[in-house]
Amino acid sequence: MGRNSSNPTLEARAQADERRRSASAPSSRRRRFSGVKAPWYFIIPALSVYLFVEIVPGGRGLMYAFTDWDGFTTDPNFTGLQNFSRVFLSGPALAALINTLSLALYVTVVQNLIGLCLALGVNSQRVRSRNALRVVFFAPVVLTPLVAGYVWAYILAPDGTVNVALRAVGLDALTRTWLGDPETALWGIAVAIIWQFSGYSMVIYLAGLQAIPKELYEAADLDGAGPFRRFRYIVAPLLNGAFLISLVLTLIGTLAQFDQVIAMTGGGPGRATETITTVIYKQGVVQGQYGYAVSLAVVMTVVVAVLAVIQYKVVDRRVNE
Repeated sequence: MGRNSSNPTLEARAQADERRRSASAPSSRRRRFSGVKAPWYFIIPALSVYLFVEIVPGGRGLMYAFTDWDGFTTDPNFTGLQNFSRVFLSGPALAALINTLSLALYVTVVQNLIGLCLALGVNSQRVRSRNALRVVFFAPVVLTPLVAGYVWAYILAPDGTVNVALRAVGLDALTRTWLGDPETALWGIAVAIIWQFSGYSMVIYLAGLQAIPKELYEAADLDGAGPFRRFRYIVAPLLNGAFLISLVLTLIGTLAQFDQVIAMTGGGPGRATETITTVIYKQGVVQGQYGYAVSLAVVMTVVVAVLAVIQYKVVDRRVNE
């Protein structure tokens, strides 16, 4: 009798537990909403800021590339492709483009070579002061390019550190106005850029080196591989990803270089160190030819994008081989 009377109570409890589990279990619709739609809501604030800070001003600026806007008039005249034809037919603009590409090529190659050598050095367990050296080599990166430019303008001045050192060792014939000579001014700027940002490339390569398993080094040592063979067959293939990142970032950063050029030479002597960015600044801000300046910026954007994609494809193909 007592056993039969307890059955309704047990059944009621089981039904109550079942209802609680059904209520607490998320529906398939809620799971689908939380797994797919929710992440988009989290990026809406960032996308909104990017839209109103970058996309909208960029789109409006692109419109001005087809006008003769001077920065003040509210009703500029439509000029079609006149500004772009002026870019490719103008001697100063073409000279600035050549200077920009030359500077980017030289800096990209040399900076990455130095950064790789520094990374290999500070990654070695034989160097006891490697942690302190990492800080020393990376320290110039935290300087603003404008400050670094003024420092190097003083170093390369006629009475600067370089000429004083050359005179001190009896090499007076090698002294010159480094930033006043059209043959050396652009390369003086390149030296300043390489000095400041080689530590940045070093950090990228160092991260790649530290990701290589130590077992590979130990196996190479057991096989009697020397430093060059170990670098060729172990380090270099496993650093392809770091090569890709560093080369692309260096190329883009150098193509957009402005601060150090303005600080060191202002684009001179003559137009020997003019880059696209300095021409954009002078045409737009100084001379008030904003339509032409915007067209230069558009051309520069396209050049940077094309070169970055080509470089990415070339390096990425090596990564995937």
